[in-house]
Amino acid sequence: MNIRLVKKKIKSVKNVRKITKAMQMVSAVKMRKAQELEVESRPYRDGLTEMIGKLSGKVDPSQAEIMQVDTTEAKKEIVVVFASNKGLAGAFNISVFRHTLKEYPSFNNIDIVTVGAKATQFFGRMKGAHILADFSGNNLLLEYSALFDFLLEKYKTGEYRKISLVFTQFVSTLKSFVVSAPLLPLSAVDMKQSEGSDEKKSSNQDVVIEPSAAEILEQLLLSFLEYKVRGAIISSEAVEHSARMMAMKSATDNATEIIYNMTLLSNKLRQEKITNELLDMITAKESVEG
Repeated sequence: MNIRLVKKKIKSVKNVRKITKAMQMVSAVKMRKAQELEVESRPYRDGLTEMIGKLSGKVDPSQAEIMQVDTTEAKKEIVVVFASNKGLAGAFNISVFRHTLKEYPSFNNIDIVTVGAKATQFFGRMKGAHILADFSGNNLLLEYSALFDFLLEKYKTGEYRKISLVFTQFVSTLKSFVVSAPLLPLSAVDMKQSEGSDEKKSSNQDVVIEPSAAEILEQLLLSFLEYKVRGAIISSEAVEHSARMMAMKSATDNATEIIYNMTLLSNKLRQEKITNELLDMITAKESVEG
């Protein structure tokens, strides 16, 4: 092998390592911000869930317009798939798509709403998959309000019996899992379950609600549902940046190992060349003296 070619390859791999190292650092910053957003949003989520739990025992859930939508004749379902706009994130997108195909092996009576360009590309190539809408902006977190309004409008038509969210749930930098979470319909059972461990505590407290529980129930439920959509995007982005950071770290480590091995090969070739030149000199000297 030509030593000049080896050195050229080493230079190329060093450039790749420089790029992957920079991408790793950028992903680490984005991951940290996404994780902070996820943690900071938990108090609001818990407070909203507790409030709905308190209201559930004081009002008739049927008083909320969102719970009076007639879907008895509906046969179709909307599945919202959350992926990324960019690649190089390890198995992040593949895990979401694999879970979606496992949960919905047939696309009959299913319309798909994609969040992220990779989801649009994947399901756009799938035979039988119908993409109802695509929300793949540069900043997915800015799309949640428009996405929720779209889903709410579609549900209120009575054409769809169910709306589900498929996204990656963030646990930690190294741990996450894909989930299918129902968004609509929101039943009275959902409201009862939202009380969680505070059910007994809430029932024993005196709660003063102004102007009345019935009047604020509708907006509270809409806020709760909208937050579920926003939470899915936040969690998905946190996992995406974590996966990309780990993928770029792995690529950087692999590039470093390749550079090390090729440098050893370059040194061996150089030493071999020097040895051959010395042998030629000694051979030539012996020939002259002989």
